[in-house]
Amino acid sequence: MTDAETRKRRFILLAGFIGNVVEWYDFALYGYMVSYLSRLFFPSENHLASMLDTYGAFAAGFIMRPLGSAVFGWLGDVIGRSRTMLISVTMMALPTIILGLLPTYATAGMLAPALLITVRLVQGLSVGGEFSSSVTYLVETAKPDRRGYAGSWANSGSIVGMLIGSAVAAALTTFADQTTIMDWAWRMPFLFGGVIGGFAIFLRQHLPESQHFLENPRTPDEASPLVEAFTNNLGQTLKGMLFASGYGAIFYFVLVYLPNWANDVAGLKLDYAMQVNTGASALELLVIPVFGWMSDRYFRRTPMIIASTALMGLLTWPLFLWVNHSGIPALIVTQCLLAVLLAVLLGACPATFVEMFPVRDRLSCYSVSYNVGLGIFGGVTPMVCTALIEFTGNPMSPAIFVVFMALVSVIGMSLIKDRSREPLQV
Repeated sequence: MTDAETRKRRFILLAGFIGNVVEWYDFALYGYMVSYLSRLFFPSENHLASMLDTYGAFAAGFIMRPLGSAVFGWLGDVIGRSRTMLISVTMMALPTIILGLLPTYATAGMLAPALLITVRLVQGLSVGGEFSSSVTYLVETAKPDRRGYAGSWANSGSIVGMLIGSAVAAALTTFADQTTIMDWAWRMPFLFGGVIGGFAIFLRQHLPESQHFLENPRTPDEASPLVEAFTNNLGQTLKGMLFASGYGAIFYFVLVYLPNWANDVAGLKLDYAMQVNTGASALELLVIPVFGWMSDRYFRRTPMIIASTALMGLLTWPLFLWVNHSGIPALIVTQCLLAVLLAVLLGACPATFVEMFPVRDRLSCYSVSYNVGLGIFGGVTPMVCTALIEFTGNPMSPAIFVVFMALVSVIGMSLIKDRSREPLQV
């Protein structure tokens, strides 16, 4: 490979990577800041009720993911992957800045939560297109024996975004007092996200198009790629949805909900829980590309994914019991172990989804199957887990939810044919 080709591949990886940093920085930050946002936008004498309202706004963004997946999937299959990636990241960066400038309930009354939910809906629309379009682009532009590694960089970007969001939230809660945060400091992390977004927009203005897309153009007589997702590719689409449902619930349970559970249920300080979350995310970041690379070289992707998901389902209940009785040391081990197991999925799943579908309908099928599953179950996971504790009175009830969703995920992946050693479908 020449130096020019090496630089081109690195630029492509960076452009795919940075967009997911922007997307997931903001979505993760919202989850980490939920304790403050609940009081600023949904004030209530009942703290749990206020948290449920705020998690509802978090879930509202994910409810838009299926619509976003349809819009951006169609765009990616019709106008191209690179142009779609530019549109999606712009639609995330601008609302992030707006969120940091919103009036709170104290100054605007009911208009404040209405504006917050509106911003979340726009961001959810964008997220519905960003991840699947960037993964498709990264895998299609990779060498055949590097698809797992290349696709894993989209999830690396997601974790970097979540890591930065976690670190910023942890720094805020550690170095600023409650009064300062509630007065104005809560806005700073969201405004900072706009800076990252500007850099992502700059990079994606110069992104070359995928050769797979250019060499396999759609013809005028072909059905819409969205129609194909629910006709010729219906079986694969449904299998992808089933797996993504469990995968999404586990993802948001481990990386978004767990710190707040440790604070609200196990009684650990929120800043300590966020610091542990930051450390676990950093560990996860190191091993995601490794597992992507391993899925190219040593293990087929679907067996890796099934084994890791099953282990998470088996271990969640005893680990939660341990954390509830043993505090910070148990939380450190639990968060790190679950993060490494989740990293197997984050490394191997992106290429697996791209390999499931033919090129002309790939982005539509991938976007719909992934985002419908993830949007329905992933986005509502924090709210469902909080509600389970409220309704059952059992602080361990979220672990039961994770065990069930892990089983759903294992069944879904077991039905998907492994194509990790075959050429991409045309």
